[in-house]
Amino acid sequence: MRRDAHGGRLVVLYVVVTSLMLTLLGRLWYLQVTTGPTYARAATESRVRTVPLPSVRGQILDVHGRPLVANQTMPQVSVDYMALIHQPDGGRAVLTRLAEALRKPYQEIADRARLCGREVPRPCWPGSPYQPITVADDVDPRTVVRIAERQEEFPGVSTALRPVRTYPLHKAGAHLLGYLQPPAPSDRPGGPELVGRDGLEAEYDTELAGRTGLREVAVDSTGKVTGLLREEAPNPGDTLVTSIDARIQELSERALAKAVTKARKRGEPADSGAAVVLEAATGRVTALASYPSYDPAVWTGGISQRDFETLPLVSSAVLGQWAPGSTWKVTSTAAAADAGYKLRASYDCPGSYKVGGRSFRNFDGIALGRMNMHRALVVSCDTIFYRFAERMWKHDGGLKPVRHPADPMQAMAREFGFGTRTGIDLPNESPGRVPDRAWKRANWEQTRADSCRRAKTGYPDVADRKRAAYLKALAAENCQNGGVWWAGDAANFAIGQGDVLVTPLQLARAYAALANGGTVFSPRVAKALVRPDGSVVRTVTPPVTGRVDVSRKTLRYIRDALADVPREGTAAAAFKGFPFKRLAVAGKTGTAEAYGRQDTSWFASFAPARKPRYVVVVVVSQGGTGASTAAPAARDIWEGIYDLRGNAHHKHAKKDGKQDGKTPAGKHRHGHSRKAPHKASFEPTNVGGGR
Repeated sequence: MRRDAHGGRLVVLYVVVTSLMLTLLGRLWYLQVTTGPTYARAATESRVRTVPLPSVRGQILDVHGRPLVANQTMPQVSVDYMALIHQPDGGRAVLTRLAEALRKPYQEIADRARLCGREVPRPCWPGSPYQPITVADDVDPRTVVRIAERQEEFPGVSTALRPVRTYPLHKAGAHLLGYLQPPAPSDRPGGPELVGRDGLEAEYDTELAGRTGLREVAVDSTGKVTGLLREEAPNPGDTLVTSIDARIQELSERALAKAVTKARKRGEPADSGAAVVLEAATGRVTALASYPSYDPAVWTGGISQRDFETLPLVSSAVLGQWAPGSTWKVTSTAAAADAGYKLRASYDCPGSYKVGGRSFRNFDGIALGRMNMHRALVVSCDTIFYRFAERMWKHDGGLKPVRHPADPMQAMAREFGFGTRTGIDLPNESPGRVPDRAWKRANWEQTRADSCRRAKTGYPDVADRKRAAYLKALAAENCQNGGVWWAGDAANFAIGQGDVLVTPLQLARAYAALANGGTVFSPRVAKALVRPDGSVVRTVTPPVTGRVDVSRKTLRYIRDALADVPREGTAAAAFKGFPFKRLAVAGKTGTAEAYGRQDTSWFASFAPARKPRYVVVVVVSQGGTGASTAAPAARDIWEGIYDLRGNAHHKHAKKDGKQDGKTPAGKHRHGHSRKAPHKASFEPTNVGGGR
C-alpha cells in the first residue's frame, strides 16, 4: 500500500513537470514565433536614431520685394553632443581647445553645447542630442579652416557654411517679424532645426520652414553612432510676400521713437507705444511699429537667460490695451445717430453736466456754447456725449434695467469690431474690452470677496497713504455695489473711458471701417506665399468680418467732421503749417487718464479725407495729451508716406498712396478724459472733459 501511495505521488510529480514543460514550450513558441518579429523590430529600432536635416528657410519680403528677413550664408561651428559625452572627460578638453580657437570664454561654449532641462537656464540646446549643436555663428573663415584641418584635436566638432537669418531693417518690425529658436522637446520629432516663436515667423512657420530632410543612423548600446542607414534631402521653404512697405515701416518706427523722446524731455514717462498703418479699402497692414523694440539679430548664436528676460518681446500694437479716450467718440456719434439724435441739431455744451448727482466736466470745465455734432467732434465736447449716454441708460431702465437692454453705444462699438480680436495673422493678440451690465456684474462676482476684505484691512502695503485711503474707499464701494451699472459708467463709456480697452490695431481697423464706408476687415500682413521657383502657392486676402450698420450719410458726416480736427480743432497746433492742399488728413485726438499713471496719448487718422487710402493710428502710453505727442507723430508719418517735405510725392505714394497691387513673386488736445482706474466699478465721480 505504501508502494501504491509512493507511485501515486510520482504520477502527480510527472504531471506537474510535464505541465510546466508544456507551459514553457508554449511561452517559447509565443515569444519566438508569434511575437518574435515585433521584438526583433523593437530591438532594431532602439539602435536607430533619426537626425533631421534642416532646409533653407524662406525669406520674408515687403510689398515691393525688399527683404524684411533674409538668409546669409555664414561659417558655423557645431558639436556632436553624443560624441563629446563619450569621451573620457565628457568633452571638456575638446570644448576648452575649441573656446581658445574661437577666442571665446569656455563657459559660453559649454553652455551652448549642453542640453536644456528644467533647472538649466539659457543658453542651452532644447533639441535632439543627435542633432549638430551650433556653438558659434559667423566664425572667421581662417578659424574654420584651422579647426577643420586639426580634426584630431577636435573630435566631435564640425564646421560648415550654413544659412543664418538676417534682418535688414534691424529694430524696425522686430515684433512683427518674430524670431527663431531651436525646437523644444515637446515639439514634433523630426521637425526643423529652428522654429518660429513669434510674429510672422511663428504664424507661417510651416510654409517658411519647408520640408525637413532626415538622416537615419545606427547607434550602439551606449548611443555612439556606428553607421548611416538612410538619408532624405530637405526641400526649401516658401517665400512670404507681405503688404508691409519697408519704407513706411521704418519711418513709422522713427516717428514713434521721436515722439517718445520728446515726451520724456517734457517730463512724461512715455514707457511704450505703437503706430499702425492700414490700407483703408482692403484691411492690409502697411506698417506695424511697436516701442520699445529690439534687434532680432540677438537670437543668432543663442542668447543668455539674463538677456532674454530683459528683451521687450511684447508687441504694443497687437497686445497693448488702453482706454481710447476721445478717439472713441466716432462710435458714440454713430450710436447717437442710430438712436435717433439729429447730427445737425443744436446741442448745448456746458462746462459740466450732472450724471447721477455728480458733476462730469469738459476739459478744464470750459463751456463751449451750442453746437451741432460736427462741431462737437472738432472741439471734442464731452458734456454732449454725457447727456446722450445718460438718456440711453435711462431708456434701458436705469438702475432697474429692462429685460433686454438695447445698450446702443455698446452695440455700435461691437459693430466697429471692438471687444473681439481682429484675427490678424499674428499670434498672441489681445481682445480689448467693451464693458456692459453683464460684464460688470460678472467682474464684481469674481472680485467681490477681495474687495470686501480690502474694505476692512485697507492697503497697508501701499506707501502713498492718500492713495491707500482712496483704494480702501473704492474697495468699500465695490464690496456693496460693484455690480451695478451706474449712469456714470454709461457716461464714461461714451467718451472712451471707464473700463473700455482697445488695442491700437483694433482702433485702426475701426477707423478703416469709418473711412471705407462701413466694411470691417480682419487685417492681414501676408499677401502671398511663393515657391522657390517663383510660382505662387496661394494669395492671402483680408476677410470681411462685418459691417457697421449705420447709413453712409452718417459715416460721411463723421468723416467730414474729422477732416476739420487737424485744421481748426484739437489737433490744429500739431498740424500747424501742414500742406492740406496736397493731402487732406482727417483725425481725432484722444487723451485717456488712469489713476496713478500719466495720460495715454492717442491720434487716429485717415487720408486723403475725401477718398481715404491709409489709416494711421499712434498711441504713446503715459505720453501726455493726444495733441502734444501722438498727433505730431502721426503728422510725421503722413509727411513721410507722401514725401510732403520734399518736392514731389514718393514714387510709392503716387495716386494718393495707391499701390500697384502686384505681388513680387519673381523676386527673391486733444480729446481729453480724466479718470481713476476701476472707478467705473461703482458710481463714478467726475472724470473730466475732452476738447
